[in-house]
Amino acid sequence: MTKSIEAELAALSPKLRERLSAAGFRDDRLISLSRALADKAALFAKNKLSGEVIPPRDEELATLPARDSEEGRRLVELGQGAIDRGELAFCVLAGGMATRMGGVVKALVEAFDQKTFLDLRLAENKSAGARAKSPVPLWLMTSEATDKAIREALAARSAPSHVEVFMQDLGLRLTPEGSIFIEDDGDPSVYATGHGDFLDALRRTSLLDQFVARGGKTVWVANLDNLGASIDPLVLGCFLDSKKEVMVEVCEKAKGDRGGIPVRAQGKLQVVEEYRLPDGFSGDSVRVFNTNTFLVSANALAKLDMPSSYYAVEKKVEGRVAIQFERLLQELTAFLDAGYVIVPREGSASRFLPVKDHDELARRRDEIHEVARARGMV
Repeated sequence: MTKSIEAELAALSPKLRERLSAAGFRDDRLISLSRALADKAALFAKNKLSGEVIPPRDEELATLPARDSEEGRRLVELGQGAIDRGELAFCVLAGGMATRMGGVVKALVEAFDQKTFLDLRLAENKSAGARAKSPVPLWLMTSEATDKAIREALAARSAPSHVEVFMQDLGLRLTPEGSIFIEDDGDPSVYATGHGDFLDALRRTSLLDQFVARGGKTVWVANLDNLGASIDPLVLGCFLDSKKEVMVEVCEKAKGDRGGIPVRAQGKLQVVEEYRLPDGFSGDSVRVFNTNTFLVSANALAKLDMPSSYYAVEKKVEGRVAIQFERLLQELTAFLDAGYVIVPREGSASRFLPVKDHDELARRRDEIHEVARARGMV
């Protein structure tokens, strides 16, 4: 007789239960998602947006002024003033395992000259703090797969106390029938549920509340390996001047780019993954895409009551089909007043330098080095 999902959860080992509880796992969520698999067609259909979807207007996409222009200097002064007053915290998403690099912790991959991505982020933070004459809080969101290695690396580097670590959520994969997916070793299949865990994971700590209490205003969130997305008073000034609750850095598309794009849907200009677009709407009609870099009002984050959206995704695990439910950080744009700024992706001014595999790292190494020199990372 097949066990119910409730019975399967009750039978989890105390050790696994402890791991899950520490990472925000909730039985009621998995039970609800398991039951939804009874109608897989309807469940996967929910991934698609309903209603009219239209591209953003050009005037809805801001552009950065030249840094040495009158407007550029004004925004730099605005942004640097906020940093000097301790109003900025920078968070890097460091939960990724570089599966296309052999399954290593991406934060500890050498970018160039024996410097890892983590080393360069720490150097950037030190440089920004020196310019501001006070530390800029640096938060790293890890996953269960990366947490121990990153904490050990920070200890080995004697990272300062304003560098803090918190861990994103864990989930359990399901079978297509809605039971807990059991791997070949007999254990339930555990996975990290995605960057959309950011808000819940941060709230499990006191970091945000303490930051707001001491006058913090902006939380800047970026992928750890995208070294182009560094602290820049010009970009921060642009965000503060916009009066928006969240600002998304977007880039002009290049051939082959796929990912989240800003579209007007359900009454909001929001970032939506292309797989969620309704049939008949082409992502090619939008000329920019999301770099996964967000500047967010700390007060808005602290007050945000955002329902948890989990998107069903089929994965092959040990040669079998598993269902996992993922969360998307860009959902912030559906619940906060969002603005968008087009940032450069070429040369020393680039703010988009993602690295997915060894070949891409090799191609980008000189550019990454150039950006690192320009941003005070070396």
